[in-house]
Amino acid sequence: VSTSHLQLAAFALGTVGWILCTVSMGIVEWRVWHVDNTTIISSGVAWVGIWKVCFISYLHISPGYREQFCHKFSGHDSFVPHEIYAAQGLLLIAMFMGLLGLAATIFALRNVYMGITHKTFIAPFFLVGGFFYIFAGLCVLIPVSWNFYSVTHNQSIAFPPSYYMPSSPAEQEAGAAIPVGIVAVILLLLSGTFSLSFRFPMTANTITK
Repeated sequence: VSTSHLQLAAFALGTVGWILCTVSMGIVEWRVWHVDNTTIISSGVAWVGIWKVCFISYLHISPGYREQFCHKFSGHDSFVPHEIYAAQGLLLIAMFMGLLGLAATIFALRNVYMGITHKTFIAPFFLVGGFFYIFAGLCVLIPVSWNFYSVTHNQSIAFPPSYYMPSSPAEQEAGAAIPVGIVAVILLLLSGTFSLSFRFPMTANTITK
């Protein structure tokens, strides 16, 4: 138990990182677009996420919505940029890899605190969990960095007319999902590093086993 404090911290950090990864997937504010024409986009601000685009409109253009209009992206939409498609796939992979990392770490910690001292039931699972955490962190880092690059270069998206969105904003800025994703990356990479740092104590009992 005395040699697994970092791995316990890895589990805590990995749990928070995995939750933030999941949260960033659901946040629509990946890119915040500021538009000049407020005829339909009443607030002059639209939010572009990886699954849908939303804005406030007082024209009631969307059945079932009184003010907010959202249009979900389809897998057949050719106008969706590559960085958004990449974010959809990589974040799903990151969520799955992070979950596997948590499962491996839980199993190893369970054995530690139950007094099971056989190397094959502890060390390999910490190592596997660490690799899963790091892989998950990299899967989050790629779409976060790519979309942040698109924001800083004010890249446009050729939305179809049914979306009521201009192809280019007057200006755009990074939404809340990007800093949340950055924190998730940091926590997952730290968690993976801590998990990989586990060293089994070299005692007489462990050597004979």
